[in-house]
Amino acid sequence: QGQLAESGGGSVQSGGSLRLSCEASGHIYSSLTMGWFRQAPDKEREAVASIDSLEPTYAVFAKDRFIISKDNAKNVLYMQMNNLKPEDTDRYYCAARHGTAPSPLDEDNYNNWGQGTQVTVSS
Repeated sequence: QGQLAESGGGSVQSGGSLRLSCEASGHIYSSLTMGWFRQAPDKEREAVASIDSLEPTYAVFAKDRFIISKDNAKNVLYMQMNNLKPEDTDRYYCAARHGTAPSPLDEDNYNNWGQGTQVTVSS
């Protein structure tokens, strides 16, 4: 099983943008379904977006502000986050599985997780 390493988190003001990256090593990258999830302390983890070889899938709150993409040549997953809001403050995790996922926004479909990167949005 390979490893996932997130980067790109940080602190921004409301309305700002960040681009998260997740580098996948040791995987056959093009065959992966990958996703972004987020979690705050004392809260359940929630799905943000996922992407496989076909198309992206977004949570409702992310659909108009976030863009998920993969660079198969570089083995990197990205998520461009625009118009960030204080409620987007969370730790963001990259996840992966081989093949397509029956429910791509269900965390139980993923068996490989990164350590996360913190995003903090101030008002």
